[in-house]
Amino acid sequence: MVVLEVRNLGKRFGDLEVLKDINFSLEKGESLAIIGSSGSGKTTLLRCLNFLEIPNAGQILVNGEAVFDAADPAARKDSEIRRKRLHFGLVFQSFNLFPQHSALRNVTLASELLARERPDYKKNRKEILAQIQERGAFLLGQVGLSDKMGYYPHQLSGGQQQRVAIARALALEPDILCFDEPTSALDPELTGEVLKVIRGLADQNTTMVIVTHEMQFAREVADNVLFMDKGFVVEYGPAEEVFGNPKEERTQQFLERYANG
Repeated sequence: MVVLEVRNLGKRFGDLEVLKDINFSLEKGESLAIIGSSGSGKTTLLRCLNFLEIPNAGQILVNGEAVFDAADPAARKDSEIRRKRLHFGLVFQSFNLFPQHSALRNVTLASELLARERPDYKKNRKEILAQIQERGAFLLGQVGLSDKMGYYPHQLSGGQQQRVAIARALALEPDILCFDEPTSALDPELTGEVLKVIRGLADQNTTMVIVTHEMQFAREVADNVLFMDKGFVVEYGPAEEVFGNPKEERTQQFLERYANG
């Protein structure tokens, strides 16, 4: 089943065209790694998927429904964007945790705010909040932080903060979980614990889009790989084919540089 389909997506900032005719799809339970040099458009693509940037062209379909169509003026309404953003969970490079809240509160806050919009919220408030707390605790346990639920971000290592951020992204049960260079802000010795969590999610068939500079990790975890350069998709296919036998010369140059680095 195709969960995500991107058709002819384009994004520009003024005269600068950052994304050019991007096309790819993602099956349920698959992991897609997006690789490429700095400035190739990887993060902008991820931000467009999460509607932190609004594309200028193309379509985004989730489970067969067009959640964004640049030709439709209604697609740019704030209320529509807020609703459609719930299809995606995003883990940022720099954690973006709320410093005034505990790990558990960081995970549950968005769910609590959304729950207030439920018609039965006033009547069943205690039960609803208890369920949210229970799920938050479960997710922190899933990322190995059951003993850190009451800790605040400043009491956690960078790797632990990123794992809280992963649990937070999972809390709203998104169709697609997105990672933007999830280990780039971490010391090398902390990188492994975050990659271990992402590997675990892949083993559980979590549908993921991962922007990463960790080539070996991408090769191990991703089902498919999309290589970008200067806003274009240069190569897209199964991970073993792209890494083991890249067809495009630009892909070969990029991977050789990493292998020799």
